[in-house]
Amino acid sequence: MRTHRLAALLAIALWGAVAAPAWADRPALPATTTAATVSAQGQPAAANTTALPEQLRDFDAYVERVRQQFNVPGIAVAIIKDGRIVLERGYGVREMGKAAKVDEHTMFAIASNTKAFTAASLSILADEGKLSLDDRVIDHLPWFRMADPYVTHEMRVRDLLAHRSGLGLGAGDLLYWPGTDYTTEEVARRLKDVPLTGSFRGQYAYDNILYGVAQLVVEKASGQSYADFLQARVFTPLGMDETRYNSDHLKPGDNVATGHAKADFKDLEPVAPMTWHNVSGAGGLYASVHDLTKWMRVQLDGGVISGEGDDAKRLFSAKRQKAMWSVITPMNIPEPSVPELAAAKPNFLGYGEGWQLSDYRGRKLVWHTGGWPGMVSRLTLVPEHKLGVVVLTSAEVGAAFNAVTMRALDAFVDAPRTDWVAAYAAAVAKAEAKADESWQRHVEARDARSKPSLPLARYAGTYRDAWYGDVVIAQEGGKLVMRFGRTKSLVGTLSHWQHDTFIVRWDERWLNADAFVTFTLDADGNIAEARIKAISPQTDFSFDFHDLKLVPVKAETGKGETEKKS
Repeated sequence: MRTHRLAALLAIALWGAVAAPAWADRPALPATTTAATVSAQGQPAAANTTALPEQLRDFDAYVERVRQQFNVPGIAVAIIKDGRIVLERGYGVREMGKAAKVDEHTMFAIASNTKAFTAASLSILADEGKLSLDDRVIDHLPWFRMADPYVTHEMRVRDLLAHRSGLGLGAGDLLYWPGTDYTTEEVARRLKDVPLTGSFRGQYAYDNILYGVAQLVVEKASGQSYADFLQARVFTPLGMDETRYNSDHLKPGDNVATGHAKADFKDLEPVAPMTWHNVSGAGGLYASVHDLTKWMRVQLDGGVISGEGDDAKRLFSAKRQKAMWSVITPMNIPEPSVPELAAAKPNFLGYGEGWQLSDYRGRKLVWHTGGWPGMVSRLTLVPEHKLGVVVLTSAEVGAAFNAVTMRALDAFVDAPRTDWVAAYAAAVAKAEAKADESWQRHVEARDARSKPSLPLARYAGTYRDAWYGDVVIAQEGGKLVMRFGRTKSLVGTLSHWQHDTFIVRWDERWLNADAFVTFTLDADGNIAEARIKAISPQTDFSFDFHDLKLVPVKAETGKGETEKKS
């Protein structure tokens, strides 16, 4: 994404996400308010008296209601209309229990909203003739391989952006999530062993890993690191001084929000920032809503930074912008999870180049969501109205950014007033009930009197998956402990569930990713393989444990996979 990513990103962005009950007895905090014009260079001019639509006159109180209902410490919102900043405000605090307030300059992790920046970077290079989005990936990265030779040969740069590769939802995400020591190229080189579960260009399935490959294409074509390219070719021209490449690039004294997650889906707590250093093209950026008004403006102006006509200074061409905003991969339209969300159901839905595309009340929407440990966000453009809305939050509750976004959209398209807080709260309640029912089914099916087939010591050892690498299970103090070799935070204790199935409970409780670990024995009673599957439907899809096929490594094989290069 996390509650923004607890199910497929699409369903969450349209219908909401799981959240806990509202805060009790937490006082509302005042908002920080700005209204300004965006100059031709993307810089805010002096404050003006741009009037808010009637539906937004109580917007501060509305956002506070969202914040309280969905238990979000901090929210930042910006709205741009016809090139002018109508509103940019902060609500709440940067970190729970501390006094520093969120304002329009507070930076949040924007996660997958980074994808549009990667698409724009490729567009800049295409405009300069340094690549074409119809180029084969192997023409830029000769070593690139997918699991199928045909897909390897035919994969185009555009395919990297469109979620139609044949990879399953979130496939390969454990190579970077929740933080590994692989490099970007090592992650990309391991794609050859990530199984394809669908047909090439046959259907939509959201992935992150191919945006890491796109990042490498940018670097190869430009001759710069991706961080340097973004700074020189995007951030500096747009005057985006409150944007950072990833959490490693945050500076002392930066105005930054802290993410918050609910340990065991219950108790909200601050979480340490995760660095997507090895797949930054998919989701690494931090930005403020103030900076994102500049990004929205250049998007709504068709790539123009300043000037007009042939003399215009551009970030990318109008031709490339049209391509980024055109559907490449059609998507199925899910039914609303609750009747209260029926009005939000689109008539069309698809993915372009780094953007989701749909409609709302007859208007085309260009949008994306982002999910990060402890933070989720949504950025929405309505080209017909030259309208942009961005909502950044410091908790894992997609319902919050949706409720705020929909209220803002309604105000500018003259829609009937809808109680989106109540609607998304109903969706949250239903999702939580389904998760409880899922766990109860497991409990009822359990044979609690069963015992493991083998002594605990026989389950200990090194297990290897072809694309991830090594997972070690050790017997320590009479218990089995699982450690993912390249993922520092994936350490947990195994407890017996039934037969040869155990539950791994991760030490980092805010991960909310406990999983069943099932061992299969061969005819001689030896362990043949282990499979892992997340227990809760609320677990982030990027914990793609189910894609692992862990095979015991025999002692005589020598050095472990974790010691060798990819």
